[in-house]
Amino acid sequence: MKPTLLLVVSALAAALPAEQAYSLAHLALRALPNAPDGYTPANVSCPAVRPSVRSASTLSTNETEWLRLRRNKTFDALKDFFGHVDVGSFNVSAYLDTLAHSNASELPTVGIAISGGGYRALLNGAGAIKAFDNRTENATASGRLGGLLQSATYVSGLSGGSWLVGSIFINNFSSITSLQTYKEAEVWQFGNSIFEGPYTGGVQAVDTVEYYKNIEDAVSGKSDAGFPTTITDYWGRALSYQLVNGSNGGLDYTWSSIALTTEFQQADMPMPLVVADGRNPGELVIGGNATVYEYNPWEFGTFDPTIYGFIPLEYLGSRFVAGTLPSNETCVRGYDNAGFIMGTSSSLFNQFLLNVNSTALPSALKAIFTDILQDIGEDDEDIALYGPNPFYLYSNETSPYANSTELDLVDGGEDGQNVPLHPLIQPERHVDVVFAVDSSADTTYYWPNGTSLVATYERSLNASGIGNGTAFPAIPDTNTFVNLGLNTRPTFFGCNSSNLTGPAPLIVYLPNYPYVTYSNVSTFEDSYNDSHRDAMILNGYDAVTLANASRDGNWTACVGCAVLARSFDRSNTSVPSICTDCFDRYCWNGTLNSSTPAPYEPTLLFPEATIKINSTKSSAATAAAAREVTFTASLVAASVVYFLTCTLL
Repeated sequence: MKPTLLLVVSALAAALPAEQAYSLAHLALRALPNAPDGYTPANVSCPAVRPSVRSASTLSTNETEWLRLRRNKTFDALKDFFGHVDVGSFNVSAYLDTLAHSNASELPTVGIAISGGGYRALLNGAGAIKAFDNRTENATASGRLGGLLQSATYVSGLSGGSWLVGSIFINNFSSITSLQTYKEAEVWQFGNSIFEGPYTGGVQAVDTVEYYKNIEDAVSGKSDAGFPTTITDYWGRALSYQLVNGSNGGLDYTWSSIALTTEFQQADMPMPLVVADGRNPGELVIGGNATVYEYNPWEFGTFDPTIYGFIPLEYLGSRFVAGTLPSNETCVRGYDNAGFIMGTSSSLFNQFLLNVNSTALPSALKAIFTDILQDIGEDDEDIALYGPNPFYLYSNETSPYANSTELDLVDGGEDGQNVPLHPLIQPERHVDVVFAVDSSADTTYYWPNGTSLVATYERSLNASGIGNGTAFPAIPDTNTFVNLGLNTRPTFFGCNSSNLTGPAPLIVYLPNYPYVTYSNVSTFEDSYNDSHRDAMILNGYDAVTLANASRDGNWTACVGCAVLARSFDRSNTSVPSICTDCFDRYCWNGTLNSSTPAPYEPTLLFPEATIKINSTKSSAATAAAAREVTFTASLVAASVVYFLTCTLL
């Protein structure tokens, strides 16, 4: 740590009135803060059966046992869902009863995938989840989709989508409404930039100093214990202050603790999955053949043939060798900090470097970030460094990491697959339909154009290589997406399962689109006051419900048809006429138009209903804090330098 930076921060802090008093808001503990030593991984006693790497040829015993319980819950949820979602005259309730009595495994398995894209993806995805949640007010009225979330078996996220998934599940499967309105903590208060830190009721400058000190103390503890740290540790810690309702940003909340909560053990919620990419040793560019890793509540690993294995997530940080934990090695717990996992999935620092000049940061901070991030990129520290490598000397013939003592992981969307479909297309999971919420910034003006789906499709074509035999519906080129308007409304891919090369879900593509606000905000926009946050969420809600079916009165029926489509195939059930109409309307029919389109600039669909975004700070800010803006900016600049420079030492 450089003394000059400490002196700058100390001097600025000393300039504040000594008598200034402030306190943190009372934070009710959520989920399970079960790490043995806060953010620092710690040695613990190993279980009687020592942890080891298992083959990815099957699902884990934990997952298969949980799925049996979850199927009973989704059966009830589906019946409730189809209680307000009519599929013409077709008796869905009787149909589901017949499936359940003959073979419960034939019931539809629903997945939801939330793309990356920073806060844009978090907020747009939050609107989708809010629309799908039967706890949302009036969500089960006619034309609404409430209950789809309760009917889902899996919810996946990466990058900004992982922030959403993590925040929901680490906070006890909170509803979006509760995260928006919970005022006793700074959770989901995005008015203060992540570089500023939360406002806790006193002087913002004091809060910022304390914020950076707490982050540095946490990361230093991990480093002092002998574990490698990079900027991702700081990033994950900072994210947690906004996303986790716990003291010091949920310092001791682990991802594996989700599996220990009563609600999850009883399968009362879907399974959360987070995705990150591997970066091969010596490489800086992430390609389509990158290993895709997943974190689920029990395990960390990959179905990809490079490694094709999983370890118990709870013991990530233990020194595995050749797939086992040697008898002279202790078990480690606490490495799977929830914020660290969300940070790993969103470690876009090399991308931030390229875009820092387009952010709203003051020019002085832009210069500081450019210099520091350039050093980080050159020193190969713009990644999440996992050490020890849990797959050391494992899959020696296929793994690029087999001889590496550390594992490099990066943002889950850097291989182009910005919608986290990978965990949901694994044949062992038998997912029938995926509602793919795409908030990607593929175009000049930050709208999606299907790039992510194209990447996943192209990867699947490498069946004998990295695709490993996973099937995926045919996807047109991105020009066709724009020219045919497939990114202006929902589009179904894979409607005819007989055309697929193997079992694959029907993909319901749900692109970000402007209904009541322009939701194409830059991935690197770092602050949203409450009115802007809520407008983005409402727009996301409208994008997946088609504004409560006002754009298509049969939309909810079409969603119901998508849920049932694969089960219709398996059970040889005649497709209801309303579903035939829906598939004619929403399924991509194979038409291509690959000519270069004009720049894609959609206009508001409902300009008369446009949400006015308040330009003031978040409700957490006060007039007193506003008067300190000049002083605070200086302090933030110094603190950011101190915060980021620590990663280079």
